[in-house]
Amino acid sequence: QVQLVESGGGLVQPGGSLRLSCATSGRVFRFYTMGWYRQAPGKQRELVAAFTSVGSTNYADSVKGRFTISRDNAKNTVYLQMNSLKPEDTAVYYCNADAFGHDYWGQGTQVTVSS
Repeated sequence: QVQLVESGGGLVQPGGSLRLSCATSGRVFRFYTMGWYRQAPGKQRELVAAFTSVGSTNYADSVKGRFTISRDNAKNTVYLQMNSLKPEDTAVYYCNADAFGHDYWGQGTQVTVSS
């Protein structure tokens, strides 16, 4: 099975930055489509950013220009660089892997943006 472990969340002031990491198991990580999702209290889980095995990316409109998804195949790790954070970015952020028709999720990491 694919295992995902997120890290890097925490408390940050508006305008600050955080970098989330998702360490991923698997012998063929380079062929997985990876994504970051988030879920705020009382809201539905939404896709924040995705990075396919062929290098294409997409972002939610609310984070375009502020967030960047990247992956390091040598380290089996995907990252989410979050800049210019806003209070509305507060949520639990989840790493997702789409691996050969199977969907895997990490346990999530809390991001809180507050003064």
